[in-house]
Amino acid sequence: MTIRVLIVDDQAMVRAGFAALLNAQSDIDVVGDAPDGRQAIEVSGRTHPDVVLMDVRMPEMDGLEAARRLLDPPPGVAHRPRVLMLTTFDVDDYVYEALRAGASGFLLKDAPPADLIAAVRVVAAGDALLAPSVTRRLIADFARNRPAPRRDPRLRLNGLTPRETEVLELIARGLSNQEIAAHLVLAEQTVKTHIGRILSKLDLRDRAQAVVLAYESGLVQPGAQ
Repeated sequence: MTIRVLIVDDQAMVRAGFAALLNAQSDIDVVGDAPDGRQAIEVSGRTHPDVVLMDVRMPEMDGLEAARRLLDPPPGVAHRPRVLMLTTFDVDDYVYEALRAGASGFLLKDAPPADLIAAVRVVAAGDALLAPSVTRRLIADFARNRPAPRRDPRLRLNGLTPRETEVLELIARGLSNQEIAAHLVLAEQTVKTHIGRILSKLDLRDRAQAVVLAYESGLVQPGAQ
């Protein structure tokens, strides 16, 4: 199946470069582009992309607000693309908020071309792009420095089994499914089943939101190994 991609960036050359790179892949089709968040919402409504590459900082409407609107659309709008945030900074206030809103991860703009292509495929498959250590560092940093939400997130973890809680903790520490399976001496498919149940019980969109909740709930302490 072809992955439909929308590119959102205020620099025309960046949009053109990403489009050329992605369109060269047999399984990826760039269906549109936009110079700001406001136009991104409009184009997304017309083209129904699977993945939106969203720049963080743009005029008119920034990537954070656009991501919020795409991931929490108004009644009657069924389409919700996956959002992959693009940033020039490895630690950016907006990125944490975007993950909290439901974005599937983020990628530095100067990442190698192969990483961008892989990221699109990973996000389109429904996974979160949390492999880079910088992502985990960013989440830990903001979870440590920001006030807790009004609702105590610890209460949401009460419905998890001890094993599911253990798996959630390992997800938050940045382990892949394969690494979790090895750590817990489980089959990888069993780990995937646990993760599916965790997301369902906690009403989370994907792995990225699971990591944020794990830090906010205190299950994982920032900086702890």
